[in-house]
Amino acid sequence: MSTIPSEDLHDDLLPEYDFDYTKAKPNRFAARVKQPLLKVVVLDEDVAQVFTTQESVNKVLRGLIESMPHS
Repeated sequence: MSTIPSEDLHDDLLPEYDFDYTKAKPNRFAARVKQPLLKVVVLDEDVAQVFTTQESVNKVLRGLIESMPHS
């Protein structure tokens, strides 16, 4: 493993940069990225022992949603 002596490092970066955010433009490609809405829920230990996979949890919750009266 080779190491670079610290005196040979040349830092060409300025200590701080002054960015002009008034000239910034929105990302035109951001709308193309459609990521599914994911939520993380922490199950209690006794529930997690019964429902061990996300498929089992989703199946039961979808069944519960269908059985609920529509308002």
